[in-house]
Amino acid sequence: MSDAMMHVELTKEHEWLGRMVGEWTSQMEASMPDGAQSTHTATERVRSLGGAWVVCEADMSSDGSQQTLMTLGYDPARGRFVGSFIGSMMTNQWVYEGELDQSGTRLVLSTRGPSAAGDGTLADYRDSIEFRSPDHRILTSSYLGADGEWHLFMTAHYHRVG
Repeated sequence: MSDAMMHVELTKEHEWLGRMVGEWTSQMEASMPDGAQSTHTATERVRSLGGAWVVCEADMSSDGSQQTLMTLGYDPARGRFVGSFIGSMMTNQWVYEGELDQSGTRLVLSTRGPSAAGDGTLADYRDSIEFRSPDHRILTSSYLGADGEWHLFMTAHYHRVG
């Protein structure tokens, strides 16, 4: 590999992601299309990979059986945020692409995955990460319904530890 391929010019978008680095606790509420309701608490550790990526590792269970891993970065060549999400409770890898909204406080990520209807079809999803303060961020998840409208099904509030 050439030296040019080994060097990353960090941007303001990378700095935005860097705000996520640290230890967090979260409280999540979910309401699935089938009417099922759930609440979860979790701990999350977000670390940086050279300032270019953040890796978010969450544990939602006392026995370690429900873990998630999110990666987020910014690709200047595409002018887009990119990333992925996986969890021990699923077999699908969610691949993200997105951008900051005009306020610069909310990252909107689009992805495609199995429909919550469980009918084997794919659906469009949107996750948003919004900073309310340096120590409080909110993650929301929505799906695009057959009616052409976005339907919120999950909200998680993250609070920085310490």
